[in-house]
Amino acid sequence: MSTIDPRQLRDAFGAFLTGVTVVTTHDSQSTPLGFTANSFSSVSLDPPLLLISLAKTSRNYDAFTTATGFAVNILTEDQKDVSQTFATPVDDRFATVTWQKGPHGSPVIDNVAAWFDCSTHQIVEAGDHAILIGKVEAFENGLANGLGYARGAYFTPALEDKATSVASTGTDVVVSAIIDHQGEVLFTESEEGNLELPHKSVTPTHGASEQINTILAETKLQASVGFIYSVYEDMNQNQQNIIYHCAAADTTTSSGAFYPLNDETFARIKDSATIDMLKRLQAESWMGNYGIYFGNQNSGEVRQIVSGA
Repeated sequence: MSTIDPRQLRDAFGAFLTGVTVVTTHDSQSTPLGFTANSFSSVSLDPPLLLISLAKTSRNYDAFTTATGFAVNILTEDQKDVSQTFATPVDDRFATVTWQKGPHGSPVIDNVAAWFDCSTHQIVEAGDHAILIGKVEAFENGLANGLGYARGAYFTPALEDKATSVASTGTDVVVSAIIDHQGEVLFTESEEGNLELPHKSVTPTHGASEQINTILAETKLQASVGFIYSVYEDMNQNQQNIIYHCAAADTTTSSGAFYPLNDETFARIKDSATIDMLKRLQAESWMGNYGIYFGNQNSGEVRQIVSGA
């Protein structure tokens, strides 16, 4: 029987685009509890049922499995900070949000995309997790877009629209790939011997999404497109750049080679904007807290995304 690597399996599960929720309840002393989860799904309309998955190692496990109910709060694209708060060890997670008791009694957070206040319908043991099936006793549907999550990072429709809209500016658009494997990045070599990220120009018949997939296909790597990492204008070359962060399962490539991000590698990169971007990637990878850069080759802003829910 083959052995499945849990980390690789988790990465494969992460290819599925999900929303981000905060699941809440009260403990036996009526203290509100909550955690960030993307393992949420609707189950049935009649009766109205939904489910969430809870790790047995969670410090909230006993409270949620003995509670009479729980609430699921679907976060909006403006609530990444709420997700981060409920995903990290914080003494009082509810101190930073406005909330109230739902009709069935579990905490519901203000201004979310939707919330569902549930009674506990069934708990199913499932390996190292428990599946909590809730019966929807009350709900509210807001108008805001939900926050998305895939490949270990948040995404929002607003950021994706802004990033991909640069193709309509009338300048040349170049798509590049940061193909990352355990801290090493794939580079190709120019005729002058400089290191460059794999890249392709966008054309009227080959858009940004098609070109990034072509780049990965040509490497013959087991790699997947992650999130847009940087969007900037190189004013010296009248060129817009879209850079995707991609994850590789190995380093066996048909073009280029993987290099560690160190001073020796940086010395072989001619483009200073690329060096700055990769140094930012180094720091953010260490912290597990990523951002999307918007600006030009010299200055801009980083809008935070977070690596895990």
